[in-house]
Amino acid sequence: MTTRPYTGIWPVAPTPFHDDGRVDLDGMRRVIDCMVDQGVDGICILANFSEQFLLSDDERAQLTRASLEQAAGRVPVIVTISHFATQVVEDRAAEAAAMGAAMVMMMPPYHGAILRADEQGIFEHFQRAGRAGNIPIMIQDAPMAGTTLSIPFLVRMAREIEQVKLFKIETPQTAAKLRALIEAGGDAIEGPFDGEEAITLIADMDAGATGTMTSATLPDLIKPAVTAHLSGDRQTARAIYRDLLPLINYENRQCGWRSCKVVMKEGGVIGSDAVRHPTRPMHPAQRAELLELAREVNPLALSWGR
Repeated sequence: MTTRPYTGIWPVAPTPFHDDGRVDLDGMRRVIDCMVDQGVDGICILANFSEQFLLSDDERAQLTRASLEQAAGRVPVIVTISHFATQVVEDRAAEAAAMGAAMVMMMPPYHGAILRADEQGIFEHFQRAGRAGNIPIMIQDAPMAGTTLSIPFLVRMAREIEQVKLFKIETPQTAAKLRALIEAGGDAIEGPFDGEEAITLIADMDAGATGTMTSATLPDLIKPAVTAHLSGDRQTARAIYRDLLPLINYENRQCGWRSCKVVMKEGGVIGSDAVRHPTRPMHPAQRAELLELAREVNPLALSWGR
């Protein structure tokens, strides 16, 4: 069996706001500390689940610096740098590397419903980001980008762009795409990951995923399943996952990025579960059901700050 260097659970950190919508940098630092205590193998910031598309460039820079300074090398940090403009991605990659990021994550360039790049444009987009930052890149293959990234094209980028090493696959039928990618790319696929709050974790790990990018709601509870599966104990992994699936499913299918904020506010990690308009706050009944499911499994985020 091929041993791949990137493994484990690398959750996405939420971006906390004050009730009036201002970025809460002290809350961001507490989120990082909580995630370290959750036992995560790495942390991803400024992802879609972090509401990155609701942040200004200045806020992004502040959050990046605060997160990396707070992590202080305790765990590696991935900085998401997705943007349609290649020059912006280059600047973000260089900035993240200069601040001490372990790697960057990016989607293929897109804007709105119809603006896309062709394969050569996508290749150059990632190539230039790699040269600018010169740290590992995780390609995020997600439906939001509206771009089909074929297996041959992903393998080409893995083999021809030195910094492209990791792949976060979030497309429909994730397990099938992961399996095909690993079979076609071999050792060039150094970090095959899934995402989507681990909604298809076991199938994806059965297909060869060595890591997962969950939310920060319950990584301390999911990690034992990941560890068991990586060690060959699939039955234990399945049993752990089965007990967590109601909460994972509710988070993924009903709540989105609001879920982690609600749990972390309840647990005293952050002071507000505010989201920025036009996203609407969670309905009180939905919030109550989420917390009911969370209390049944008791993730660390539900009590960390109490």
